[in-house]
Amino acid sequence: MPRILDDASLRWRSGPSLPAWQGLSRALQQHGECLGLRSLDGLAEGPALQLLHPDLQPLHTHLAMPTALPLELTSEFTLQATCGLMSVHGRASGRAQALGVNYLASLNAALAWQATLAAAVGQLRGGRFHSVTLDPARGALLSIGQYLAGATAPEDAERLLPGQDDAFARPPFVSLEGTAFELETLDSQPWRHFWRALGISDSLAGKAWQHFLLRYARAVAAMPAECLDALAALPLARIQAQAQASGVALVPLRSPAQRQADADYRASLSSPWRLTPGPQALAQPTTVPGALPLQGIRVLESCRRIQGPLAGHLLALLGAEVIRLEPPGGDPLRNMPPCADGCSVRFDALNHLKSVREVDIKSAAGRAEIDALCAEADVFLHNWAPGKAAELGLDAADLHARHPSLVHAYAGGWGDAAVQAPGTDFTVQAWSGVAERIARASGTRGGTLFTALDVLGGVISAQGVCAALLDRCLHARGSQVQSTLLGAADLLLASDSANPPSLLQGVFETGHGLLAVDCQTRAQRHALDQLLGAPCEAQDLPRRLASADAEHWQRRCQQAGIPASRVHQDLAALANDPRLADCFGQRTYRSVQSPWSFT
Repeated sequence: MPRILDDASLRWRSGPSLPAWQGLSRALQQHGECLGLRSLDGLAEGPALQLLHPDLQPLHTHLAMPTALPLELTSEFTLQATCGLMSVHGRASGRAQALGVNYLASLNAALAWQATLAAAVGQLRGGRFHSVTLDPARGALLSIGQYLAGATAPEDAERLLPGQDDAFARPPFVSLEGTAFELETLDSQPWRHFWRALGISDSLAGKAWQHFLLRYARAVAAMPAECLDALAALPLARIQAQAQASGVALVPLRSPAQRQADADYRASLSSPWRLTPGPQALAQPTTVPGALPLQGIRVLESCRRIQGPLAGHLLALLGAEVIRLEPPGGDPLRNMPPCADGCSVRFDALNHLKSVREVDIKSAAGRAEIDALCAEADVFLHNWAPGKAAELGLDAADLHARHPSLVHAYAGGWGDAAVQAPGTDFTVQAWSGVAERIARASGTRGGTLFTALDVLGGVISAQGVCAALLDRCLHARGSQVQSTLLGAADLLLASDSANPPSLLQGVFETGHGLLAVDCQTRAQRHALDQLLGAPCEAQDLPRRLASADAEHWQRRCQQAGIPASRVHQDLAALANDPRLADCFGQRTYRSVQSPWSFT
């Protein structure tokens, strides 16, 4: 299967591996391969990657962390502790703990490549872009941006700490045989019908529905015991039959090996994007970008929830003008508490950089309005249900017939996978093997209620748009670019396959607070023994660390060359960490600054 930039004559070199975070170095390499770039001999020193093309001056992308967070002592494990990801995952997994996959490596690799491709677009449009700097700490914080907004809202802030909910009183559900599975529906009526047939009252089903929806907003979903018990008393076949009769999707949790046996897996793994070239297009008048590479690029975004809106937010951070299309009366999620100045802070975290235009896509006038807007746009981005764009006369073929230079971007769920279920974060976690991998690492029966794939899928979508814009600059043509949550999941697990085990890794109690320690080498393990005054195993560490607080041990470990970090459990306290002070902006809540800078 052709990859997105196979015919672009682009070459690249990778920089030296990071000593404590080799997963990020591998993910950068993997993304280069998936994009279709020709790899040259690596660089002995200097940037994380270098992009080359006959029409470009070489582009250099560097990684830079805050001074108090030295990159050479940062690992996947310790950064998940520092940025609050352990806390968000721990809300429903029983305690503050890592996801158990190279999540931030995959996410930051996508962010690095996204900005590099955008800088190439900016350079080809006349801008002066030669160097990109990515702060992986800001990239990590972006992943929890909506949860951070909820925790720092001016009123009714959410204080959801790890371990407050029972790790086994949440989806996924379990049948009589012990099979774990996800249920999914986007409508409360099929949900109520399903539970009514199982003997659950409407009032209890309604309570379960409200808790079920909290997965997306708060990463918790404490289900009533009566609902869990009703399913645990029934064989899976009976539950499947009732789900089908009610219009509720059921997706069993599968292993990564089962996913790898699927017919669509190899193509999905080779590239999470599918680029379909459009017709040749005349060169468009262009604005020379100034400080940001996508200045002068106009994006129309018609997206709901997280994946698509996050993609639009990232494009706006790169300088694009993003016009968000919302239904008459606005997106209902604007009203989801907690709110500030009349808008949900979680919604605002993903959408505050965009202008808004209300359009009724159900009407002929609304569809004609979108078509007219596309005449002056560079990108049309949507995450409608499969087939909806064609039904509305707004798919790539329709729009390219009138606007041949347009990049038509679709942020979907399943792609070519034959799954009869909504392609949402939790169904894709279940089908892809991500849930099983995280469950094994977390000691639970399911994945994370942190919207891991929605977030990673949004970054992957924006990366694909930047690649498609670069393709347009090089070949004077529009295109259709598709990305999926399943493709993001496959990429995540593939980047996780070569993880060497640490010699000592864990989250440990101190005199006050939790400390994440990740000794990857014998030298680090020996340094920890010296620091604590005697050789000790993991079970001995809480007693040894009880003499001082987590910040003290974090500082001492860093001085000794040991990857370690205080574990932030309360997201509201993140901004008080001097290591992260420069990562935040202040709206009515704490927002995350752009992870990139350009020179």
